[in-house]
Amino acid sequence: MSQDPPSNTVQPQASEADLFRMFNEIGIVNQLSATRFERNLSDGLTLSQFSVLNNFVRLGGTRSPKQLADAFQVTKGAMTNTLGKLAHKGFVTISPNPDDARAKVVAITASGQQARARAIAAAGDSFSDVVGLLSVAEVAQLIELLTRIRAHLDQHREL
Repeated sequence: MSQDPPSNTVQPQASEADLFRMFNEIGIVNQLSATRFERNLSDGLTLSQFSVLNNFVRLGGTRSPKQLADAFQVTKGAMTNTLGKLAHKGFVTISPNPDDARAKVVAITASGQQARARAIAAAGDSFSDVVGLLSVAEVAQLIELLTRIRAHLDQHREL
């Protein structure tokens, strides 16, 4: 039984033009999918409000409005507005920071977690026409590749 020798070949690097095309496609897919997703949101949620709830469920814990603004790369004022609307709906709590009375601490509520779950369920319905487009393996590969790109971009925000 013969085995293939280990590959010592270096993979060619993508050109700047190819990377631009890739990010352009990602941007278009993002715009189209975000619009479709937002149309199906329940509980009067906007995409930005859902994104905050999703961030809390994905990462857990509590955060300050400034930490959230930095994470979403929006102004503190824009995040304060989004958080105020979520708090009014009962989806997050905004409390004084016990370590710094001038600062606030934001946490998702059980109602916020339920609203996020309803949004995810609605998303499934809104993308049902895409189900047969890609195989399980293709979706897994895309998730892996996009996660690598996201992690790199997240770690190099200042560049």
